[in-house]
Amino acid sequence: MRRKIEITVLVLGLIGITIVGITPSLQAQVSLQEQLNAQYKLVKMGTDSSGAAVVEEGTILVVKKGGILGTAYTDTNIFATHYENGAVHSPNPLGQKALGFGLGKLGKQAPTTQFFQANVKVYPSKVFVNLPKDQVVIGIVDCDSCNNVDPKTFFKADVVFQFPKGTLASANPSNIEDTIAGLLATDDSGNDQGNNNNQGGNDQGNNQNGGGNNGGGGNGGGGNGGGQSQNQPPPDPVQIEKGQTPDQVKAAAGTPDKIINLGAKQIYVYKDIKVTFLNGKVSDVQ
Repeated sequence: MRRKIEITVLVLGLIGITIVGITPSLQAQVSLQEQLNAQYKLVKMGTDSSGAAVVEEGTILVVKKGGILGTAYTDTNIFATHYENGAVHSPNPLGQKALGFGLGKLGKQAPTTQFFQANVKVYPSKVFVNLPKDQVVIGIVDCDSCNNVDPKTFFKADVVFQFPKGTLASANPSNIEDTIAGLLATDDSGNDQGNNNNQGGNDQGNNQNGGGNNGGGGNGGGGNGGGQSQNQPPPDPVQIEKGQTPDQVKAAAGTPDKIINLGAKQIYVYKDIKVTFLNGKVSDVQ
């Protein structure tokens, strides 16, 4: 009987040691995952008569560095872009070509890809903490309405944030968020816009009061200022001609809001126009 009691105590002791050894890792995983879930509201996607659509907006993030490779929303393949030590590691182009070649052999269309440009805005679509690999994976979807893109494409991508081996389990969630912000920063332009609007309203009110005083004095200073502004010649219209190169278009119209890369065909999307290139030359302007 005494022998049985000793064995039972020994087994319970081993179980206790095992639980104590596992608990910190589980606690770290839950804590970090919950912290990130609270930090990033995920976008909810659905469909409407035109195709893919945003059902519920998520946190707006700003891409700080180029190199994230996205695929069209309807594509089933997603290429993972890695971010480590402040550097963006784009997917291997040979792997993309091999995939496209393999799909072509199967009679399927190769994925449509494009790189997310710096300063474009995106939604987070998923957040996943992988402690064994010391990775945080964030899925993103283009915020086309934020970027004035029409028709909407909703390009998507996965970004893998790689941390040093064995460090993620004990890392401070705030430090993890800072690392993520080096590539995907939370957009705070809404606050700036609100401040600018308030400042603009105050300035407008002051200008109106000043104009009333000037009007009372009969000097007509406000009228003279308006006349000078009206006399300024309008800027020359943007001229884009068939056969121009991308560099010539950028020199005339500036940097596009979005670039859609379809291999031999590229589309530069601006606020008011879309410029289509075929084999490096302008083929159409809409």
